[in-house]
Amino acid sequence: MANILISGAGVAGSALAWWLRRQGFRPTVVERAPGLRDGGYKVDIRGAALEVIDRMGLREQVRRRDTGMRLARFVDVGGRQLATMDAQLFGGREGDDAEIMRGDLARILASATDDVEYVFGDSIATLTPTGDRVEVAFERGKRRTFDLVVGADGLHSTVRRLAFGPESAHLRPLGHHIAIFSVPAELGEEGVELMHPAPGRTVGVYRTAGAAQSRVLFLFPSPADEPDHRDVAGQQALLAEAFGGLGWQVPRLLDAMRDAPDFYLDSMSQVRMDRWSTGRIGLVGDAAYAPSPASGQGTSLGLVGAYVLAAALAEAPGDPVAGLAAYERRMRPFVSLNQQLAERNLKGMVLRSAAQIRFQTLMLRMMPHLPGRERLIRRVTEPIRKAATAITLPGPANARPPGHAGGCVERRG
Repeated sequence: MANILISGAGVAGSALAWWLRRQGFRPTVVERAPGLRDGGYKVDIRGAALEVIDRMGLREQVRRRDTGMRLARFVDVGGRQLATMDAQLFGGREGDDAEIMRGDLARILASATDDVEYVFGDSIATLTPTGDRVEVAFERGKRRTFDLVVGADGLHSTVRRLAFGPESAHLRPLGHHIAIFSVPAELGEEGVELMHPAPGRTVGVYRTAGAAQSRVLFLFPSPADEPDHRDVAGQQALLAEAFGGLGWQVPRLLDAMRDAPDFYLDSMSQVRMDRWSTGRIGLVGDAAYAPSPASGQGTSLGLVGAYVLAAALAEAPGDPVAGLAAYERRMRPFVSLNQQLAERNLKGMVLRSAAQIRFQTLMLRMMPHLPGRERLIRRVTEPIRKAATAITLPGPANARPPGHAGGCVERRG
């Protein structure tokens, strides 16, 4: 039974741990944060990713945590309604597609892996390949060796930096930044996504069904210089400057930013790499092929990538290098199609001029009355649907591992 270290307890990391355990491997998950990260935005699960959730037996749990969003409402500087849009169409969803808060999905996956060792509050310091093993030094814990190490640690992956070189060699910025954080409930409207478009900038705020707080989203052009992604004070100053002078609820939202425990700001970037593995070190999810939030497919890529990687490793017992290569061959075309969605979507998310905003809101108001409305809607959803289903999953990998006993593995902090 191979020992596999996974860096990152997010969606891709926990999903990979689940599938590896079902394939008879012994995964360990190390996470820099002291516990599961609860922040983040709404995420979509569609196409092949929904099939992965089905094969995990988690569909009903995901459904119970549905965001309950009903409507997107576009408003002007005074809060007056400009146009409305069905929430499903606004998110590019159709049929059985699911929408869930990222934190809720992370908790569902972590709970489902109660037979896996999680080590919180630690991270990888060095990786040293030694023949058929990888020796790992941690920031806090004891040095250990593993048969395979997988980075599922996001856009700013430590494993990618240690094994593949500087981050700058693999990140492809899309020219915009995104900020997300929680704000008081009264600043949002339950089940409604309030969107305020301004030239070159977009603000959105919403409250999911039953939520105690609302969430806010800011999109804006990337600055020439930006603080380090760990410098929260510098990032907040940058955001305040970027949206200074904007009306609507923006001043109140920026005031609430100071007290937000889950403040997040980063570039809208993709990860583009010539290869996702070197020896017995590999990458999955955003660490390998982040499509950026503009694609709407980051979570789905993480879920599918975790499934395909576990299946490929199981098909090459004792040869993780061959398994990593097979995983990459299967995933490359799927990743490429999904990454292509980002730039197309981004053009509609941040409009450059007042004239573009007027045209967009006019089209939204007219859409219910236009002939060929269904055809227009299909033009919106078809590229997403095509990308989301552009992979055939290998056969079900749902066998319970020998000796499974929930809750018996230590979770150290």
